[in-house]
Amino acid sequence: MPRFLSRLAVAGTAVALTAGLVTPSAAQAAAQPTNRVRSLTWVALGDSYTAGVIEATGAETEPRDGCARTTLSYPEVIRDDLRGLVDLRNVSCGGATVKDVYQTKGAPSGRPLPPFGADPDAPFAPVPPQIDAVPPSAGLITVGIGGNTLGFAEILKSCIELGATNLGRGTPCKDKFDASLPDRFNQLRGDFDQMLGALHAKAPSARLLAVGYPHLVPEDATRCTYGNLEQFATFTTGDLAWARTAILEPLNATIAQRTAARGDTFVDLYPSTAGHSVCDQDHWLDGVLTSIIPLHYALVHPNAKGQAHAATLVEDAVLN
Repeated sequence: MPRFLSRLAVAGTAVALTAGLVTPSAAQAAAQPTNRVRSLTWVALGDSYTAGVIEATGAETEPRDGCARTTLSYPEVIRDDLRGLVDLRNVSCGGATVKDVYQTKGAPSGRPLPPFGADPDAPFAPVPPQIDAVPPSAGLITVGIGGNTLGFAEILKSCIELGATNLGRGTPCKDKFDASLPDRFNQLRGDFDQMLGALHAKAPSARLLAVGYPHLVPEDATRCTYGNLEQFATFTTGDLAWARTAILEPLNATIAQRTAARGDTFVDLYPSTAGHSVCDQDHWLDGVLTSIIPLHYALVHPNAKGQAHAATLVEDAVLN
């Protein structure tokens, strides 16, 4: 029996998911066979950390639209675990910003991700705002978003290039981007508030879970090897430490604060992924590359272990 289902059997369906998984007569439904339980309409929204994107998280799901949702991404892992208990609509998309969730069309690039090469099927057509997939009757919405609004891909690319130019010395990326971070975070806060408001207006009865980002950079950045393409390539040690304390940790804090302000639930991946960063031996995220031979791109994303861990925490949040 899948882990989630075994826990449901212990907790009791009516107690665990009364608001969405059972029919109005909770006591009767709990006593009836599983086929009398109504499936929960769940919409998964987010960026590449939700969609999966990289080859280390499996094959792409169909139909292929450039968003690169993969079979081992956490929504798909949970879909398999819950079997018939959820009706999942997974519209997460690689490269998505917060505005792409509630307002603008996304511009998916498929995989591998630029700047290392274009998907052979590119260009892809724009995809609708992700909120369009949310029905008013949705019982659960999960959303993992925010990094692209801060310009994570732009910063990653620049840090690698500047670190190479400076031969691993100093903090050239911090010097370039630090002054712009307050404005970037102000934009994130405003967009995140508008997104949450729009999602609640679209599905007033839905429970909303905002999923944070994992531990990309170890607490001690000197554990990362300069020039290692399976880690952060030519990021300088100083820039890695800056990225952790000035971008990644404030990003999670911002998501947590805005989520709490609306009375929603924050799923915090950060503490439990310490010791499993890109530079740790048992890493749950891959670096610039997953492997050199054969060549597989990752561009600093969770691998299958990281996605499986996210699935566990999201399931826990659904039950509590």
